[in-house]
Amino acid sequence: MPVSDPLSLAIIALALFLGGFMKGATGAGTPVVAVPVMAAFFDVRLAVVIMVAPNLATNLWQLRQYWQHRLPGGFALGFALAGGLGALIGTVMLARLPVELLTGLVAGAVTLYVLLRLVRPDFRVGLAAGQRLVWPLGVAAGVLQGAAGISAPISVSFLNAMRLERPVFIFTISAFFATMSVVQAPAQFAYGLMTPALLGLSAVALVPIFAGMPVGAWIARRMSARAFDRLVLALLSVLAVRLVYVALAG
Repeated sequence: MPVSDPLSLAIIALALFLGGFMKGATGAGTPVVAVPVMAAFFDVRLAVVIMVAPNLATNLWQLRQYWQHRLPGGFALGFALAGGLGALIGTVMLARLPVELLTGLVAGAVTLYVLLRLVRPDFRVGLAAGQRLVWPLGVAAGVLQGAAGISAPISVSFLNAMRLERPVFIFTISAFFATMSVVQAPAQFAYGLMTPALLGLSAVALVPIFAGMPVGAWIARRMSARAFDRLVLALLSVLAVRLVYVALAG
């Protein structure tokens, strides 16, 4: 990919800014927007690799901030370790599967996320049931994160169904994403997906993300949450259609 081309870098920066914008406005994860945008214009592998450093940095910061808000029984640790295992499997898939199949996987993940946000099922998963589901769902979410860069259809939906309080939710999901990033980085280096140049670009990606967060928060205060939510879902729907087209055309 021509990552040294100014237009290419501008599109990547815009995607990351939009991801930070969404996070600042809604609290949702940056990859939900940034990965599909980058994947729609570039290689899926590039999108997943670039998000490693931002995911690690932002989630380590939140992990430290919400350290006191942990569920009993090592729930967050189990979820994080399961996600790390899944991310390792997903990285192997990222290195070996055809780009068209990976693009279709991203499209499917985005579509599923949009559908889940629209339907908003009102079922609830208790802590006891969550403890039983934490490993299989954690591994599945990790595989999706490692191969497609987006685990929200599984990870966020699972934690939302448990109706966790916001601080507990943030700590749990931060531990999950941070662990996956720690696993992804060396695995990507081992498979030749991550290079020193891309690692530097991944670190630089923090700049547009942090620039977009306060802008998103400012806009959200002047726009209804429902209207903004629909706007984001419309954007993701368009991206999903483009990703399907790119996958089929390839």
